[in-house]
Amino acid sequence: MKKMKNVKLLLLVVLTAILASCGTTSQVPVTGRKQRLVVSDEEVMSLSNQEYQKYMQSAKLSTNATNTAMVKRCGQRLASAVETYLRNNGLANEVSNYKWEFNLVQNNQVNAFCMPGGKIVVYEGILPVTQDEASLAIVLGHEIAHAVAKHSAERISNEYKQQTAVSVLGGVASVAGMGPNTSSIVSSVLGVGTKAWTSGFSRSQESEADHIGLIFAAMAGYDPQGALAFWQRMAAAGNSSNSIFSDHPSDEKRIKQIQGWIPEAMKYYKPTSTNSTSTSSKAVTSTKTLKYSTKK
Repeated sequence: MKKMKNVKLLLLVVLTAILASCGTTSQVPVTGRKQRLVVSDEEVMSLSNQEYQKYMQSAKLSTNATNTAMVKRCGQRLASAVETYLRNNGLANEVSNYKWEFNLVQNNQVNAFCMPGGKIVVYEGILPVTQDEASLAIVLGHEIAHAVAKHSAERISNEYKQQTAVSVLGGVASVAGMGPNTSSIVSSVLGVGTKAWTSGFSRSQESEADHIGLIFAAMAGYDPQGALAFWQRMAAAGNSSNSIFSDHPSDEKRIKQIQGWIPEAMKYYKPTSTNSTSTSSKAVTSTKTLKYSTKK
């Protein structure tokens, strides 16, 4: 018994030392939640760009010019609001991490995803549910929030910590005189936790992305109150259980959470028109609700 107590103490000391000696502590914008990351922005961006390029080589871009323009317009409007927020809150150095891209692809799934660095893809299948640009902003705000909150880096960091724990436990198991089967069981149990991080964002991260994304949409001039109708449509269609949001809390809990965040988001909401200039033409972006087009 005394030997086992010493082993447990050794395990605690070793794990504490490992986790305390690596990584950096930062705060998630808007929520202020602290997170400890053991991977650098450069490492994550490099992996992200590689995977994004692979995906785009096989993806088919939408041929609907109206919907494509709406996705890009809405995305850039959100990106501009996010960058302004970061600069105004002492996070100007973070802006250089983002090389924004917004693409609409031919896929009937009710889905959208974001790669670190601001590479966002929207599937055509989600547009009949969003129905208009204001609701699309809720989806894109959610995806941008994942990138700004560095949720992918957090997942990688947690997986690394899990693997480190497995390695340490393996060594301690030998010291304790455990048989190979016992040691294998311990590793398998911890492996379950590791696999959970590779299957998608956690529920807490999804909720945080809902929260931050709602505020980003408001900052960009989209009425955050529209989020309730969008999520109600998602719930009615039964899409939240088989889409990008499948790891999210239940429809009922999500809608209740959003109702609680709307008063905070409304403080950022200023429905104004914004002029934006491109290299080829000038376009006016207003808060008017624009519908998605069914024409190909």
